[in-house]
Amino acid sequence: MRGVSGIGQAVVGKAIALMSAAFLLAGLATAQELDRAGAALLIEPPYQIGDQLPDGSFELHNLDGRLAGYAFETLPIAPLPGFSGAPINLFVSLTLDGRLIDVELLSHNEPIFVSGLGEAPFQAFIAQYRGHSITDSLVIGVPYGDQGTGSSLVYLDGVTKATASVRIAHESLLAAAFKIARDKLQGIGGGAAAQPDLNYLEPLTWAELVSQGLASRRLVPNAEVDRAFAGSLWADDDPGAKDTPAAPFLDLWVIDLGPPSIAAAVLEPESLNQLDQFRELSPDDEPLLVIDAGRHGLVTDEFVRNTSPDLITASQDGLPIALRDADLDVELKDGVPEGTAMILRTDRRLGFDPTRPWELSVRAVREHGFFRPEIGTVDFALTHQTDARFFQTNTPAAPVPVWRQAVENRLADLSVLAGGLAALVPLLLFAQSGLAGQKHYTAVRLGVLALVIGFIGWWGQGQLSITTVLGVLRAIVDGQSLAFLLYDPFSLLIWAVVILSFLAWGRGLFCGWLCPFGAMQEFAHHAGRRLGLPQIRVPDRVDRVLVMVKYGVLAGLVGLAFGSPAALDAAVEVEPFKTAVTTFFWREWYYVAYAAFWLLLGMVFFKGFCRYVCPLGAVMAIGGFLRLRQWIPRRDACGSPCQLCRVKCNYNAIKPSGAIRYDECFQCLDCVTIHDDPKQCVPLVLAGRGRPI
Repeated sequence: MRGVSGIGQAVVGKAIALMSAAFLLAGLATAQELDRAGAALLIEPPYQIGDQLPDGSFELHNLDGRLAGYAFETLPIAPLPGFSGAPINLFVSLTLDGRLIDVELLSHNEPIFVSGLGEAPFQAFIAQYRGHSITDSLVIGVPYGDQGTGSSLVYLDGVTKATASVRIAHESLLAAAFKIARDKLQGIGGGAAAQPDLNYLEPLTWAELVSQGLASRRLVPNAEVDRAFAGSLWADDDPGAKDTPAAPFLDLWVIDLGPPSIAAAVLEPESLNQLDQFRELSPDDEPLLVIDAGRHGLVTDEFVRNTSPDLITASQDGLPIALRDADLDVELKDGVPEGTAMILRTDRRLGFDPTRPWELSVRAVREHGFFRPEIGTVDFALTHQTDARFFQTNTPAAPVPVWRQAVENRLADLSVLAGGLAALVPLLLFAQSGLAGQKHYTAVRLGVLALVIGFIGWWGQGQLSITTVLGVLRAIVDGQSLAFLLYDPFSLLIWAVVILSFLAWGRGLFCGWLCPFGAMQEFAHHAGRRLGLPQIRVPDRVDRVLVMVKYGVLAGLVGLAFGSPAALDAAVEVEPFKTAVTTFFWREWYYVAYAAFWLLLGMVFFKGFCRYVCPLGAVMAIGGFLRLRQWIPRRDACGSPCQLCRVKCNYNAIKPSGAIRYDECFQCLDCVTIHDDPKQCVPLVLAGRGRPI
């Protein structure tokens, strides 16, 4: 009768699997993945959405532009069928150290919530994940017995009448999060996906399991436990340990029962038959036999079958292995150590690889006092792995580095940008006089600036920012990697060209030609001139004071970066770049008003933000000290007696002596146009009349 029942269960299990697959495909067919704009609506400050990666996940950035983590939908990564057959889709945001920033419920078709309890209980359950790490041992339920029993588990309150639904949501979240963690988070790596080879058979005995390391042991005598608690409040709270110091407190054995050959060497036929049925119904679960021949007992008296063990945890590669009781009867063969035995299960889809080392920890608990006793705990660990000959291993292709993914995603944009820079830079370097002498030079320059606003700024999101500079400084001082720069190859290419341009021009190339917000201010200036608005010109003595303001702003931001990082996110808003370029003016009204102020002011006061306030401009000006040449042509008559270029310079970048203040020059080339024009340059005009000066 037992055999017939097992066959029936297997048939039913396969039928359920087929129906679930059908529902799953239907769910996948109707699912709509979030685009970048939709994902951005789910991200709260101080984080902002970054680029979408090839696997569908999104980068998360801090407000200063540094990579802070990842956000992703669970459906494309772990489409586990829900109670209704359709997957539950969650939107998860995760920091670089594996902490859950937030979890949002996007879609589901769980009947208990759709037409029963309503959405509120499901939303409340999902909200519990916020702030927890995926390295925590997260389980659903409440601790049985006293809340302070020393359990190593983190309990999440389930939803009455909806246990199946919330467990599926839980497994979907963890499966997707572990996949992202292993692929992307530094220091967390996953091995090859391995599953037992059910066709591989090898006769084995218990002695051979032990000699080959297929059965691992950790013996902890009472004396070792006493030493672990020595000097603590709980040192004398286990009299039995002191009475028999050599007796085993924990005599722990671990055996992976996934391979049939190993299971056959350990289990009696009846238990082996149950295990075979378990494999049929749960092909993705790895069964792990745990035996304690000591007095620990593995679980507390409050333990309930088919739940997570309250005193046992496991981990691999720094990530927890989710364990649950398999609810199987255990009858061991003669010769196998006797004691408390239980078969635990873990889902290989969550990344567990039995062929690589993993660690099982058992917690010893002591109580001090009778009324509300204080709890003390000590963990004893055992490392185990099973030989790869028992498994089929499918080694996945090495993941593409994130920087390479970023480059591939933006290859078209990078090609256009590189082509544009390859045309502009040589033109300015080798033919600036010819360019400045063009009859319609102003129109050409404004055309270039329009492309800078549209392509580099709004389309390419290549507005350089002081936040990158501050991020680099912090990383260098803290000894951290600068790899985050590689995640935005578009901006990185601009940075590379700009830094090299310091040697040729100083700050001029970026501030005069490649800054989207600077270009907006220049258009505002021309609009003001067209409207006939009066133009404000600052006297030289006032200008010399005002140009120092940007260095003070820069110093203040650097001070905050190291002294009060929490205040930095607000302080960097002194740059209106994020409002005007990154978000297309779609922000809170006060940010928009601030950016609009500088643009409106630019209609009567030429590029006031760039000249006097911009902290990035201050960095560029400092970088200009690397300049190797005097690239603006001058004559002996420039400044004495001719002052035309100085009067015409909107930046006040020419001294009365005629010398160029390269730290304030924006490379507009207006003075070059005058210098080379025999109809404008006073020395050339006089020379043409036979009256050189």
